[in-house]
Formats: sequence, structure tokens, C-alpha cells
Amino acid sequence: MIKKMLIMMCVGLSSLTTFAQSPERPKLVVGLMVDQMRWDYLYRFAERYGEGGFKRLLNEGFSCENTLINYIPTYTAIGHSSVYTGSVPAIHGISGNDWIMEQTGKPMYCTQDDNVVGVGTTEAEGKQSPRNLLASTITDQLKLATNFQSKVIGIAIKDRGGILPAGHFADAAYWFESKSGNWITSNFYMDKLPNWVTDFNKKKLAEKYLKQDWKPSYPLSTYTSSIADDNIYEGKFAGEASPTLPRATSKLMATEGYELIKTTPMGNTLTLDLAKAAIENEKLGNNPTKSTDFLCVSLSATDYVGHRYSLSSVEIEDIYLKLDHELADLFNYLDKSVGKGNYTFFLTADHAASYNSRYFMDMKGNGGYFPGRQILTALNDNLKTKFGQEKLVKSLMNYQVHLDNEKIETLKLDEEAIKTDIIKYLKKQDGVAFVFDMSKGDVLQAPLAIREKAINGYHMKRSGVIQIVVEPQWYEGSPRSTGTTHGTWSSFDSHIPLVFMGWGIKHGVSNKAVNVTDIAPTLAALLHVMEPNGSIGTPIVEVLGQ
Repeated sequence: MIKKMLIMMCVGLSSLTTFAQSPERPKLVVGLMVDQMRWDYLYRFAERYGEGGFKRLLNEGFSCENTLINYIPTYTAIGHSSVYTGSVPAIHGISGNDWIMEQTGKPMYCTQDDNVVGVGTTEAEGKQSPRNLLASTITDQLKLATNFQSKVIGIAIKDRGGILPAGHFADAAYWFESKSGNWITSNFYMDKLPNWVTDFNKKKLAEKYLKQDWKPSYPLSTYTSSIADDNIYEGKFAGEASPTLPRATSKLMATEGYELIKTTPMGNTLTLDLAKAAIENEKLGNNPTKSTDFLCVSLSATDYVGHRYSLSSVEIEDIYLKLDHELADLFNYLDKSVGKGNYTFFLTADHAASYNSRYFMDMKGNGGYFPGRQILTALNDNLKTKFGQEKLVKSLMNYQVHLDNEKIETLKLDEEAIKTDIIKYLKKQDGVAFVFDMSKGDVLQAPLAIREKAINGYHMKRSGVIQIVVEPQWYEGSPRSTGTTHGTWSSFDSHIPLVFMGWGIKHGVSNKAVNVTDIAPTLAALLHVMEPNGSIGTPIVEVLGQ
């Protein structure tokens, strides 16, 4: 009996010792956001993927097949913020790529910061920081947990794609300046570019890649997952005879400048080149303090290509086939520089994308276009007739009605009557499914899923007071609109990939519904740090084998 008690005491002491030890963590976390990636792209081109890219990710990692965005609108800045904060616009405050400040009536860009200056540039593109983000990020929490010994770096062609994920305490965030073709930052992070970034810029890789032209990876006849390359749904650059591959970027560069690289697969190549240079030069994953480092990378080119050519295009198929090879190269690089099994990798997206509505309707599907500019003009004309004042509505940005609050207050107009008239008018418009006065919380007329998204997406100081919800396969534009877009509640825009791989990740797959806001809490559980301070998500325990 005594012997049994001694054994039990030893086991108990052993357990206490285990829990008292420092938490185990990976050497490096790499978060890859693929801008505008739909979940089905994991499988749509799978027959042509190699073994080392997307297939390795799925074969070794854990795929959350039913990951959904739980707010509207579905735009880039919000998506990057929500992934890394575990929160929604109502809390983290990033309510669009752009919005209008309700208290002042002034426009605001998501990462705009007039109190900083660019580093590596004198252009306005440098005046950026994460100050508009009201909640902490998982990268912020890692910094706090390691007494700021972890290194955190964000990289993306889009400023918002590099800045928002890296958070407030980042060592650096870098984004691309089209005028110079250089990677830049702001003095929010540093006063001078590191030598390695300066040396990287001197290579002029954007120019080098554009001079190589955009050539398809395979004969065009083999792109059977796409419609004919020459079609009316795709946009052309000035001077192009047709929107087809191969694309002579070497010639287009003369008029389009370095901005052109954003709308080519080479934009992803350039971004991943900088990411690898950051790993090497900042010794990410080989931190001398043994702390976990975090690299946030966002690939913007997939979004630009989707917007111009649509998701049915050869260009989309080609950029994902090329991305598959890029992923394989990245994994091989991480295996060698950090060590296989020493890093945690996850891939997700900020939003997905809709089919081109004209194409969808030509195939005999229901759909259409919400003509925002025309409706704004007609709406203001209607209000002028009834209230005697012009332009009472400032904008329909983000599918929201922004009123001219200053004018309404100064002239002592009846705001409730104005809103009632606006809602009555909008409900009569084709393609409008619901219209909510968010100040009254009158969203109960909508299904629960849409109701939740509208509430989560509404920030009192940064959102329009009236929310417009369009019908499926409707989005803002006109029948002349080429390419595609996003922003709505539909699964086309809100069903995104989420795959984890590497240290601490169990191999598997699940179709259980999870939200974009669950990503940061899952990473917090993996890293044994507190979840971000605005998080409303829950850890996806299956990913962690729990």
C-alpha cells in the first residue's frame, strides 16, 4: 500500500514538473495570406499541382475545409486584420480598405498615418502604420509573451497586407512602391532601411522579372479548367490587342511602370524573394534568445490578377500553377534554413471572389450588378426633392450609406425621416436583398448568418449607418465590368482556405464550420500565449490534436 502511494506521489510530482517547465514552441511561424484565394482553388487545379506545394500542405498538414468569414464587407484590410486579431470590424475597427470617419466626415485609408514619414521613399505611400487597428494581433501577443525578444516581420506588395498582420510591436513591415520599384517602410518601425533591404532593392528584380514577360507554364491548350483565353470577361491593358497569354510585360512596362508587376505571377515571386531574404538576414527561426519568430507574408498578385481577368481565366489557372511551384520552393527553403519540423506554417486568405456576373448570367445563372454610382446620384436627387438639400448621402462605400452628418445636424434636418426615405428607396432597387438601419439594430428581418455578419462588420465610428445586403451573385459594378470582385456575404466571397502544417500540427482534415476569427486563438493555443485582446474566436482544437 505504501509502495503504491509513493508511486502515485512520484507521478504527481512528475506531472507538476512537466507543467512548470517553459512551454515548447516552434522556432518560426510563417503565416501566408493568399489574397483573393477561394477554398476550391486547393482542388480545382489539383491534377496539375506537384507533390511539394499545395499537395504537401494537404498531405502533411491539417485542412479546415469549411472556413468562413463571419462579417461583411469582405475586403482585404478587414481580412488581414481579422485573421491576426481573431476579431471583427465592430471591435478591431478596420471596417474596410477605406472608410469615412463618422465623427468628422473625413475619408480614411486603413493604414493611413499622417504622423509618420516613409523610409526608403519620399512618396505618400510611406505614410503608413498599424495605428488604425484598435485590437492587438497574435504577433503582438507573441512579442509580449517573450518580452519582445521574438522578431516579427510583415511583407506584402500591398501596404495593408504587410502592416496589419505584423501588428503594433513589429520589428518591421515592408511594402512595394510602384514608382521606384523598391520595398519601403515607415519611421513607425525604423529610421533607415536595413542594409540587406537596400541591397535587395539594388537588384531591381521587378524590372528583371517584367522583362521576362508573362509566359504560361504549359501549352495553352492544356488549360482545361479555364474558359477560352480570349473572351469578353477579361480586362486588357492599354495597347494590348487581346487579354491573352503570353503577355508582353517587357513592352507594357513602358506605359504601366513597375505597377504592372502586381498583376502578374512575378509579383508573388518578388514577394517571396524578399521573404527568404528576411529569413536569412534577420535569422528568423534561429533567434539567439531561442524565442519564436513570426513572419507574416501576403501574396497580393493573386488578387490583382483576379480583379482584372476573373476566376474563370487562364491567367488565374496559371498563377496558381506557378504559386504551387513557389510554395514547394518556400517549403524546401524553410526545411534547410530552419529545419523541417521546427517551424509552423499556415495558409489562408483575406477573402475569396465571385464569378464575373456577366459570365454567370451568360451561362443562364441568376445574377446582376448593383450600380452604386448611379444609385447614389438618384438617391441624392430623391432626397433633395423631399428635404431641399443636395448630397445628403456622402457615399455608398462598402455597401453602406454614409450620411453627411454635419450638414444634417447644422441644418437641423430630420435624420430619422431621411434614413426612412433612404431605406424605402433602396429596398426597391434590383438586386437588393436587405437594408438595415444599424443604429436601430433592425437586422432581425434577415437570416441569422447574414444578421451576424452585418452586426460583426458594423463599427459605430467607421461604418455607414445603413447596411445594404445584395442578392447572391450580385456585386457593385456594371455589365461592362470585366474581371471579378468581392465584398459581399456570399460563399463566393467568404469561403476561404485554411491549412496548418509543421510543428505542433496534427495531420488531418475537417469539414466542421470554423470562422476566420478562430485562426488567432488557435495560434495562441499553439504558442502558449494569451489570445489577442479583441478576440472573439475559439481555438480549433482538432488542428492541435486535442
